[in-house]
Amino acid sequence: MRCPFCGHIEDKVVDSREAKDGDSIRRRRECLECGRRFTSYERIDEIPYMAVKKDGKRETFERGKILSGLLRACEKRPISVSQLESIVDEVEKNVQDSLDRELATTEIGKIIMRRLKALDKVAYVRFASVYLEFEDVSAFMTELKDLVSSRGRPQPTAAKKKKKK
Repeated sequence: MRCPFCGHIEDKVVDSREAKDGDSIRRRRECLECGRRFTSYERIDEIPYMAVKKDGKRETFERGKILSGLLRACEKRPISVSQLESIVDEVEKNVQDSLDRELATTEIGKIIMRRLKALDKVAYVRFASVYLEFEDVSAFMTELKDLVSSRGRPQPTAAKKKKKK
């Protein structure tokens, strides 16, 4: 490494330890020419996670963008920020688990919709109205009818008690 004082390129590492943030290594070096000491930091070059749009364009995966959309869909609903962050965590984990460090926005949307549908039907409808890009009101109404009809089905965890006669 080049000495910042004399420009000589040979040095020796005197001390090496993990930096406070844990994301880098701090090294104390001593120039073999002038004898002065200096500090260098070593970090991993991170490859960004990508979201692949419907048209094939790739953009950097932004956790904040997803959380912002969820906050809008869940406005004035009884849903905590930690519940929304849990959804974003699941999406982010799916991106991290993919071998090529990218995930299609259609997959991202499916994960969000599945989780919102289980969490809050109104938030689900709000999110779906933007995400699914309904062509007309009848398509939107069809989705609403499907949602309402799925609510009427008995839940598998709800056990019916028989009345004694």
